[in-house]
Amino acid sequence: MTWATVCRYDDLLPERGVAALVGDVQVALFRCHDGQLFALGNRDPFTGTCVLARGIVGSRAGRRTVASPLHKQVFDLRTGECLDAEGVTVPVYEVRSREGMVEVKAT
Repeated sequence: MTWATVCRYDDLLPERGVAALVGDVQVALFRCHDGQLFALGNRDPFTGTCVLARGIVGSRAGRRTVASPLHKQVFDLRTGECLDAEGVTVPVYEVRSREGMVEVKAT
């Protein structure tokens, strides 16, 4: 597996998501206020649409989350676990900032 350069770190607005194509996978990227980066699969498992990058970033019980913009199911940004439906997850991807660029580990 290799790292794919996606965008400049400064292009990501805090608490907002963006979608990126990494190989043939749509990834939702998030930069939090504290500078942490997260990368999840962009496909909402409940609707099959690629919309998680447009979700609402927040937290629940100390966990960084994103809520689907469609039906508001909440996903843990670190694990991909849906906090509203047991057993439902979205893929998570390794992400890093290197020399001012955001890179996602390509699968």
